[in-house]
Amino acid sequence: MYLLIWTTFVLAFSALLPMINPVGSALTLMGVVGVVPPASYKYLARRIAINNVFFLTVIEVTGSAILRFFGVSIPVVEVSGGLVIAAIGWSVLNAPATQTEVQFKNSDVTAKTDDGHKLEQMMFYPLTFPVTSGPGTLVVMLTLSAHVSNPNLTRNLLGHLGIFIATVVLSLMVYLCYAYAPKLTSAVAPTTVRGILRVVAFILLTIGVQIAWNGLSVLLKSVIGKG
Repeated sequence: MYLLIWTTFVLAFSALLPMINPVGSALTLMGVVGVVPPASYKYLARRIAINNVFFLTVIEVTGSAILRFFGVSIPVVEVSGGLVIAAIGWSVLNAPATQTEVQFKNSDVTAKTDDGHKLEQMMFYPLTFPVTSGPGTLVVMLTLSAHVSNPNLTRNLLGHLGIFIATVVLSLMVYLCYAYAPKLTSAVAPTTVRGILRVVAFILLTIGVQIAWNGLSVLLKSVIGKG
C-alpha cells in the first residue's frame, strides 16, 4: 500500500516539478507583482499555494470524467500525454542558454499595485493560472490521472492519493519560494537555476517516454489480440 503511494508520489512530483518550477515562477511573480512590502508577498504566497492545491486537485479528480465524456481511452491519453511531456522535457533540455539577469534592487520595476483589492483580483489569474500552473501543468495532471486510474478501487484511491500528496508538497514549495521571492532572486544565480532545470528536464523526458510506452503497449496488445 505504502509502496504504491510512494511510487505514484515520486512519479507525480518528478513530472510536475519542471512544469510548476517554483524558483522560476518566483522570478515571474516578482515581475508581475513588482515592489510590494514583504508581508504582501507572504500573503500572496499563502493564497496562491492554497489556490494551486484546489485547482490541481479539481483537474486531477475530474480528469477521468472529462475523458469519458469525450470518449477518450486512458491508453490514448497516456500515449499523447507522454509524448507531450517528453517533448516539453526535450525542449527544455535543448533550450539555448540565456544570460537573463533579474535585478530588482536597482531596476526600474515598479509595483503593479499596492492596493489590496487589485491584488485579490490577480490571485487566481494570472498568479495561480498561468504563472504557477500553466497549460503544461494541466496536461501533465490529466495524464497522471489517467495513468493511475485502476478498476481496483483500493489501487485507484491510493494512486490518486499519491498525486494529491505531490500536489501539496509542490504547493508548499511554491509558498516558500513566493514568500521569500525578493531574497531568492538575489541568492540564486541564473546559471545554477539553468543547471538544475537541465537535470530535471532529462528526468521529465524519460518519464514522458515511459508513460507513452505504457499506453502504447496496451494499444499494441489490443491490435495483436484482434489479429
